[in-house]
Amino acid sequence: MSDVITQAVEALNEKMGGEGFSGSAKFVIEGEGSIVVDGAGARAADEDTDVTLTADADTFSAMLSGELNPTAAFMSGKLSVDGDMGMAMQLGSVIG
Repeated sequence: MSDVITQAVEALNEKMGGEGFSGSAKFVIEGEGSIVVDGAGARAADEDTDVTLTADADTFSAMLSGELNPTAAFMSGKLSVDGDMGMAMQLGSVIG
């Protein structure tokens, strides 16, 4: 597992404050791997989920740090969403 994925899993779990996520989502970080977020929290995994969000490592890092709003990333084409858009919006409010 890459350092980017390891750090992202830790950051996501910290942002969620130990709370899970009602639904399931997968972040695909191009060239690094994927992270699944669900009721159990965030973990490095590649499973089927309600929604898949794909971005490069810089975009994902900027979203996690609060420098880039997930909605703005989507609207500018830096973040692609495949699946349940409502679930993506809910997740955006968790990490944004």
